[in-house]
Amino acid sequence: MAIWNDPQPSQTGFGASSRMNAGFSQGSMDAGLRKYMLSIYNYMTSAVLLSGIVAVVLMQLVLAQNPIAYALLGSPLRWVVMLAPLGFVMAMNFGLNRMQSSTLKLLFWAFAFTMGLSLSSILLVYTGASVAATFFATAGAFAGLSLVGYTTKKSLSGMGSFLIMGVFGLLIAMLINIFLHSSGLSFVISLLGVLIFAGLTAYDTQRLKGMYVQVAGTQYEEKIAVMGALTLYLDFINMFQFLLSFMGDRR
Repeated sequence: MAIWNDPQPSQTGFGASSRMNAGFSQGSMDAGLRKYMLSIYNYMTSAVLLSGIVAVVLMQLVLAQNPIAYALLGSPLRWVVMLAPLGFVMAMNFGLNRMQSSTLKLLFWAFAFTMGLSLSSILLVYTGASVAATFFATAGAFAGLSLVGYTTKKSLSGMGSFLIMGVFGLLIAMLINIFLHSSGLSFVISLLGVLIFAGLTAYDTQRLKGMYVQVAGTQYEEKIAVMGALTLYLDFINMFQFLLSFMGDRR
């Protein structure tokens, strides 16, 4: 899901035609695009692995009755753990144009770490086998959908706008269901959540690919790679969590 505004650099020569005129051949642009997308996927995959390791470690500490782990998940500190990832996302989003790439990366890894703390509660609710099965199913679906977004010639911008509106609808429905506790509404929310974030995976991949011609060779290229990884991470994690409600077996 796109979570930042397109960069607006002030330097002249911004755009695909200026890149070509400045000596960027089609071959170098293609090679640069592959490197750029690979960087996004590497950041995203590393962040997912970091979150997973942190979640497993914290779960083991809770099962071992570690007092620090209990404090993180069983005291008012749990609200800090739950809200910290959102704080990092907002800081990265609003500080994109002002931050150095190194600062943005530091916030990205801090986000992945705190997401691992937050996700550890899932491992305490669902069996390890069902979590693993859901993770691999999500990974396979994500890879296929991202490939579609990368290779399709059809613009997905219209679909993306519709899906982003759907995310806000999901949030409203989830807030309402906090008070209703409706199992039927929960099922609908989970089903729509899987479909919406599946679609956003393809849309965001295409959007990130299209942005390369704008940021290639500029100070924004590495920043957009990090923000792109954050966007795809959120697509993956949300799809995983909604899918887990169908595939997960509770302890």
